[in-house]
Amino acid sequence: MTTIDRPTLPDGLVAVVKRDCPTCELVVPVLDRLAGDGPHLTVYTQDDPSFPGIEGDVVDDTDLTVSWHHEIETVPTLLRVEDGVEVERIVGWSREQWRAFTSVDDLGTDLPEMRPGCGSLSVDPSLADELLARFGGSNLRSRRIEIAALEDEFEAAFDRGWTDGLPVVTPTEARVLRMLEGTTRAPDETVATVPPDLAEVTVEQVAINAVMAGCRPEYLPVVLTAVEAACTEDFNMHGLLATTYFSGPIIVVNGPIAGRIGLNAAGNVLGQGTRANSTIGRALQLVIRNLGGGKPGGVDMSAIGSPSKLGLCFAEREHDSPFAPLSVERGLAEGTDALTLFAGHGPNAIVDQLSRTPESLVRSMAAVLRAQANPKLAMGMDAMLIVGPEHGRIFREAGWDRSRFRTELEGLLMLEADPMLRGTDGIDEGLPDFAAGATVPKFRPGGLQIVHAGGDAGLFSAVVGGWVGGPKGSEPVTVEITP
Repeated sequence: MTTIDRPTLPDGLVAVVKRDCPTCELVVPVLDRLAGDGPHLTVYTQDDPSFPGIEGDVVDDTDLTVSWHHEIETVPTLLRVEDGVEVERIVGWSREQWRAFTSVDDLGTDLPEMRPGCGSLSVDPSLADELLARFGGSNLRSRRIEIAALEDEFEAAFDRGWTDGLPVVTPTEARVLRMLEGTTRAPDETVATVPPDLAEVTVEQVAINAVMAGCRPEYLPVVLTAVEAACTEDFNMHGLLATTYFSGPIIVVNGPIAGRIGLNAAGNVLGQGTRANSTIGRALQLVIRNLGGGKPGGVDMSAIGSPSKLGLCFAEREHDSPFAPLSVERGLAEGTDALTLFAGHGPNAIVDQLSRTPESLVRSMAAVLRAQANPKLAMGMDAMLIVGPEHGRIFREAGWDRSRFRTELEGLLMLEADPMLRGTDGIDEGLPDFAAGATVPKFRPGGLQIVHAGGDAGLFSAVVGGWVGGPKGSEPVTVEITP
């Protein structure tokens, strides 16, 4: 990128003004007086080359080069420059200050004694990102791609294969620089080696895809951590891509960060409508697609797929949960900003509007969980149980914590092997041979994750089906989110 050096100011008095400022309009007679009778004056105008219309040196600064480099925050600003160096400045209009500054004793006699200035265009929030990209000496290393004048930028992203089927936000340099403000990590730091192409991916490259997904800068630490977690051997993102099964990475967030960035843990928690939920999971998937090469029809071989292949992220509802947070059960301290990555799809409804005791309700949940993937399969596929708040209230009021709930549930998920053997009940699918009378757990140890989330109304919970668990598939990964 070509950067613009800090321009040198001319010696004498320098004024920076804009037409769209009542105080600047007010001081035009003063500027005219100084231009004709006083120290040498140069006026830089931010928004109208013809303003202030005085006799003297008026310089067009509508590109804001001078204003940005000399940190003009308020107009009018009056500076004194000696040997090309600013030695003093005042902002706004103050008759006393301007007279002392210019040594013109009768300056501004007809004007009010003082008026505050207006915000400089060089610090306008709507322009700040673009100005930083133009003047800030960007060190972004990614390849720049020029879009032809008649080419639609959104269609160009589709044509080049950069999207997941939905439009993406154009990752301009200004937007990427702003996204990088969301993390303390260096843009060129390597985040992970992303499958299936085993591409080494930097913070900057993840930030580009976070922009494309529609993320805000404050989401970036979650996205970066999710990329790291997905690329671990335990999670096995390559295997998850290559399987013909339904699943994709699902992000569950715990800790104060969920509230800070606006992640939804309540109504429609797995649905649309919340920017953080919708874009964080999507950003992870765009990284896998655009940087790792994991595209459907290529390495991504899912036969049917699921919404988690587009991206799925939500927060656990901690404030009224009967259970300690998922991240705590998985070994982190309570209050830690953390995420758990789970290879899943779903959801599948659990409807129980009549149970008012934990003993009855846990049996309903176990009955639905027993049918996960196939009632005759056990210890293969993992699952996540999302306990809705109205169901959670029943366990909370009964004093069931996470340990009690899990113990009761796993006891109900010990299944007789005989009815699940292959060929029984006229169904060829099923377990291989077991000893007569044997019992087997529906889920492998650590294969069932329990989360509290959802809206206040509705006596519903849900099962999110998972992929093969353990060494042959994916292990859930829980990690601390670092800024």
